[in-house]
Amino acid sequence: MVTKVDISPELNNEDTSSGSLGCFGWCLYLTSMFFVLATFPVSIFKCVTIVQEYERAVLFRLGRILDKKPKGPGLFFVNPCTDKFTKVDLRTVSYDIPPQEILTKDSVTVSVDGVVYYRVHCPMLSVTNVKDAHHATKLLAQTTLRNILGTKKLAELLSDREGISHDMQGSLDEATHQWGIKVERVEIKDVKLPHQLQRAMAAEAEASREARAKVIAAEGEMNASRALKEAGLVLAESPGALQLRYLQTLNSIAAEKNSTIIFPLPIDVMAHFMNRK
Repeated sequence: MVTKVDISPELNNEDTSSGSLGCFGWCLYLTSMFFVLATFPVSIFKCVTIVQEYERAVLFRLGRILDKKPKGPGLFFVNPCTDKFTKVDLRTVSYDIPPQEILTKDSVTVSVDGVVYYRVHCPMLSVTNVKDAHHATKLLAQTTLRNILGTKKLAELLSDREGISHDMQGSLDEATHQWGIKVERVEIKDVKLPHQLQRAMAAEAEASREARAKVIAAEGEMNASRALKEAGLVLAESPGALQLRYLQTLNSIAAEKNSTIIFPLPIDVMAHFMNRK
């Protein structure tokens, strides 16, 4: 779950302080407005600013936040002498986490990379609470990836990527909420294993498949022997069935255009001739 930080008292304090510029501040503001009016209409090009639909502007007057809400989209007035504004892009940003060398819980070194999708949901916090919200989020994403994967075993890392991505998203979203950043999605792109470990895992998988194949073949031989035993008992009870089976065998041999004919001789007949000698 994401813990929400209550920022309303801080903003209210800033708004209260920004509303009272002081006597000297008002004198500077009125003097600057006088120069703007004196140089009209040339000054209009410096006083009117356009903000795109996907942008917001945080306006500062004499170093203090002018309004509780950011400006935009559209046109807004800026006093070039006393006002300064910072544009904030609200679109979703994708960041490719570079490959990180991570030691898993079972002491296996792997290289993991991922991707993070985030956006600015509060322009005021992204400007006032952190120097560079995007750079801070990227560094935190790399650190969170190493910290979370360091508590996972190799089997969990390979099989539970969705759960790891969910844990990373929750941790990042909780940490970046006070920066005005909303983490929308985190994905693990690739897990690279050492070549020696890959060969060992491949050998283990091949041995496991061979063992299963031998077990299946043995079970097939056992079932076949049981079926032959039952067939022999049936043929022993009916001598005519053996003759019919012999005729079926000759028919199958003749269908292959084979000139060789096999006549099976019972072992009892051969034993009779041997005893006569």
